[in-house]
Amino acid sequence: MTATDRALELAKIAAVAAEDKIAEQVMAIDVSSQLALTDVFVLASADNERQVGAIVDEVEDRLREVGAKPLRREGERE
Repeated sequence: MTATDRALELAKIAAVAAEDKIAEQVMAIDVSSQLALTDVFVLASADNERQVGAIVDEVEDRLREVGAKPLRREGERE
């Protein structure tokens, strides 16, 4: 099984949003055949916590604009 078209669209939106906030090493991994929980993981890195927060905020904002509500927020110490 491969990721749905919607999942791929959302992953691309998330990746572009992360890159717009100067995220490094942005990549998407199709995990649809390994996990039932999700289709795609989007991974990105940043140099400091403040930048990570800005990236996450931008990704969430862009996803909300297309009607997708993020269920989890990863990448913060808390």
